[in-house]
Parts: sequence; C-alpha cells; structure tokens
Amino acid sequence: KKKKYKDLKQTVQDVEKLLTENNGVKTRFKKWIATNPKPEIKGQILHLDFEKGHGKNASVPGKYGNAVKLTGDDAIGTKVGNFRRFQPFSVSLWMKAEEKMERAVVFHRSRAWTDSGSRGYQLLIEDGKLSWSLIHFWPGNAIRVKTQDEVPVNEWLHVVLTNNGSSSASGLKIYINGEIAMVDNIRDELYKSITGGGGDNIAIGQRFRDKGFKNGTVDEFKVFDRELTKSEIKSLKDGSLISPDIDVFVSIYDEGTKEIREKLKKARSELASFEDGLQEIMVMKELDAPKPAYILKRGAYDQRGKKVLAGTPNFLPGNGGNNRLDLSKWLTSSDNPLTSRVAVNRFWQLLFGEGLVRTPEDFGNQGSIPTHPELLDWLSLEFIHSGWDIKKLFRLILTSSTYKQTSSVAKNRLELDPENKYFGYYSRFRMPAEMIRDQYLAISGLLSDKIGGPSVKPYELSQSFKPMGKDKGENLYRRSVYTFWKRTGPAPVMMALDASKRDVCRVKRERTSTPLQALVMLNDPQIVEASRFFGERIYKKNEGKINAIIKEMFIEAIGREPSDKEFNLMNDLFNEQKENFLEDKESAKNYLSVGDKPYDSNIPVEDIAALGVLATAIFNLWESMAKF
Repeated sequence: KKKKYKDLKQTVQDVEKLLTENNGVKTRFKKWIATNPKPEIKGQILHLDFEKGHGKNASVPGKYGNAVKLTGDDAIGTKVGNFRRFQPFSVSLWMKAEEKMERAVVFHRSRAWTDSGSRGYQLLIEDGKLSWSLIHFWPGNAIRVKTQDEVPVNEWLHVVLTNNGSSSASGLKIYINGEIAMVDNIRDELYKSITGGGGDNIAIGQRFRDKGFKNGTVDEFKVFDRELTKSEIKSLKDGSLISPDIDVFVSIYDEGTKEIREKLKKARSELASFEDGLQEIMVMKELDAPKPAYILKRGAYDQRGKKVLAGTPNFLPGNGGNNRLDLSKWLTSSDNPLTSRVAVNRFWQLLFGEGLVRTPEDFGNQGSIPTHPELLDWLSLEFIHSGWDIKKLFRLILTSSTYKQTSSVAKNRLELDPENKYFGYYSRFRMPAEMIRDQYLAISGLLSDKIGGPSVKPYELSQSFKPMGKDKGENLYRRSVYTFWKRTGPAPVMMALDASKRDVCRVKRERTSTPLQALVMLNDPQIVEASRFFGERIYKKNEGKINAIIKEMFIEAIGREPSDKEFNLMNDLFNEQKENFLEDKESAKNYLSVGDKPYDSNIPVEDIAALGVLATAIFNLWESMAKF
C-alpha cells in the first residue's frame, strides 16, 4: 500500500508539472488570438437572480433588480454543488452585511457544523472577515483561508470563491470586487473526501445548529463547474467584455491543456479514492500557536483573570513541559514514580482482586494508604528498569510465593485479617466478565486464537439496547477484547456480569451477585453453544464412554478430579436429562440448534444434549467462574 500511495502521489506531481510547463501553449495561443476571438464564460450550472420570493426571506432591491434579505433561520436550497475535492469549481455572488458579524454562514454544502464536522465546503464571515473552506472533518482534515482585512458593511461586494482541485489551501482563492484578496492560511491538510455526511447541495444563508447570515442580502448567485479566471471574474462584476488573454485561452479553449487537465483530474481522482479507503486512527496535534488560557474569576467564562500556561504543579517531581509530548515524556520518566506506582497497583489488583492501594482511582490524601509501601515502590522500580515490560512484571508476580498461596485459610487467620489486606492467603473472587466468556469458549474448544483485526459482533449484540446484526463464523468465537462496544448499546451479557459500560472511566469494577447473572449463565446462546460443543468434543474423544466423559469434562473445566459425591451428582444429572431428551427428541434437536455451530448427526442427539446441559452446570460452578 505504501508503494502504491507513493506512486499515485508521484503521478499527480508529474501531471501537475506537465500542466505548469504546458509545452507549445504560446504557439497555440498566437494562432487562437489571430482569429479575433470573443470569449464567453463557460461552465455555469446555476444562476439565482432572486427576482421572485424565497419563503420567509424578504425580497428587497438588489444590485440588479431584486435581491433576497435572509432571516438567518431559513435556508435557500439549490440542486447543485456536490463537488468532490479534486473537481475545480467556482461560486460567484453579490452580498451585503448590515453589521460586522462574529460568525455567519453565507452559503455551504454540508450537513451541520457540529454533527458531521462541517464536511463539505462553506463561505463564512468570521470576526468580520471572509473564510473559505473545504472540509472533511473540522479542524483536523480541512483546508481554509481567511481574508486578512475585514469586509466593509452596508456595501455591496462582489465575491467569487474558486477551488482548483489540488486539495491544498493554495488552491483556494477569494476575489472581492474583481481583485484577489490577501488571505491567511488557517488550515492546510485535506486528504479525505468532502462529500457525504448529508446536505449534498448548496444552501444559502442558514445551516443546522449554526449562525445564519441574518439580515444579510444576497444577489446574482452563480455556480460554475470550473475554476474561473481573473478576466471572467471582472466580467461578472461589471459586465465588461472578457479579455482574450492566455489565462482564458488555457482555461477554456486550448485542447492541449484540456487533455492535460483531464489526465490531472483522473490522477487526482485515483489518489483521492485510495486515500478515502485508508483506515485512520485519531491522534492529537499541537496548534502552531497554543490557545491562551486564563484563571476565570468565580468560574465565569467572561471574567478572565491571570493568564496561565500549561505545566505540572511545583509539588510534583520534574517538569511536565508545556505540550503533550513533554507531558508523555514526564509521565514515563524514571524520575517520576507516580505512573509506575499506579500501573503496578492496577496489575496487582487484576491478579489478586485488590490492589496494594485499595483506592486505585485515588493515590492522594483522600485515598487509602498502601498496605505494603515498600513492595509497591520496589515493583514500580522493577517495572521502570525493565523498560516498562508488562510481561516481565506479570511473570515476576505470578511466580512469587504470594501468588502461589492457597485460598484455603484457617479460621483464626480469617478472623485476624478478614479482608486479606496483608495477602496472607489467596482471596477467592469471581473473574471479570470477559475472562468468564473467554474461559468457557477456550474449554469448549471454540475460542479463536486469531490476533488483531477489526471488532466483532457475537450473539449478545443482537439483543442489546440498540440491536446490531451478529457476525458469522470465526468472529463469533473471538476473544472478548475484540467485541464491538457501543456505549449507548453495550453487550448485555457483559453488563450482567459487571463489565464497565465505559460511559465514564472506571479503574475498579463492582462485583455483584444477582439472579440475572445465573439466568444469563444458564441461557445465553454463546454458553449453550459452547456447552453442547464441549460435550460433543469430549464424547468423541472418549468414544461415548459416559463415566470417562463426565470425569474429563470436570477436570478440563475445574482443574481437579471430582469427588465421588460430585461424580454421582453429575452422573444423575446426565441420566435425568438423557431420559427427558429421549422422550422428546424434538426438544433435543432444538437445544442443539442453538448457535451457528452444527452438531454431529452421527451421535445420538439425547447424549449430546444431555452432556450440553451437564457442561452448562459445570460452567456455572463457583470454581469455574472464580479465581482460587
């Protein structure tokens, strides 16, 4: 992909160079000028003269005949304007503002300011200046230029906006009263499409959730599907004849130039299509000139006090700098123990159920003090000196005698330390929701070991608050870390088992015990499918020998052999379920049809179904769901 991307960019540059050189154009121009040509403006696709009314917008005397005075709340729609970023186009209009405006939308081709990042293009008045933009998503992926001077008020202005299709700020031009305006480049990074997002055609005077051109007047609104030349723009302003200069010849009449322009348009189109298909990740970028920040008196946004700069408080070690890069370096510096201590505490919490600091979200004065401060400091230093190697840290903790302790505890020790603050024994606690799901999928033999790739949608998402279609095949059995997550429609099984909704940041999950959890663990299609597949797999391995099957299922799920009492209970459950399924084989087939994985029709359905029920019971044992 990198090579193709590089080649496409090079092709565009090569054709742009051809257009700049344009060999033989002067000779062709001399031949053309000898014919005494009378050029005309080409490519007009829209002309609104506003001689008739436009809804609630008033008809008033204009520059030529009538014009429209805008309410700022009622847009005037058109049926044109859905240009792609590599297509040259121009917009011409007469406009008049009654006052200096902080922000106003003169016209746009977009859906909304906030909802879709202003995707499209727009002419705004910002702080009394004209602002001309092409936008994929503001502000990170856009080009924008703004006039250096404020525009006069209560005065008719002829304004022309052009785009040459280069997707660069240098390709945007603003003409005022026939002269090119001096502009500042506000943004110059557009590499994705400006179409889509809604609002496919030009609208004048108003935009959803934005400030319209209130009491502004517009006349003679025209759109062209090409970049106009200066002579043409002058003609639009004062009606003068178009000067037959070389720019007009090259822009409209020269066949050689037209051929190169078509090649350039094709090359830019191919590059744009390739860039549109590239996947992106969101990153932060510093502004060239950081926005000033102030202490707000009593919190009032309009009562600014002393100006303040980015930085870390003096009581913290080192200096966090004044930008995000410096801050990230400070956070991971060996001189700064805070990040390492917080990270180590969370890893300890993951493995032991509780951290060395019992308030992982608060290491300050309001939080708990460490139960083992020296251990926390030592592990933090080990973590830093290892180069922040998480696997090495886990290996260190997992091979320690503390982690290897039994969870069986004498009564007197339990009375001395009921909360196990001093880790004198291993605490028993239920595993997180994701681990429970991954464990029963792994035991059953269904868990996919594929690493990486896009998010997946298992069965439960089809029953979420905002249902989504489930995936098929291997994607149904990927690890839970790959499950697609939507904050307004979280995975219901994960939520029942106390997974975080992710609507706010949580560093410690609640652990509840509710009837809903048992209901989910007995009936969720994912666990029912895993249970029957587990039973079928062990059945085949042991060639239908039920005693061996029951014993192996228990050992694989629990990690120990069953006692005689446990074995007898499981054997009775299997026989009871088998009898039920023998009496109602249709019920057995319905049970085995849960999930997309087909069952083996060569095995008696009553045996597989009964083993599936038994597997579900084993998966619901405390020893299956908890760490010991």
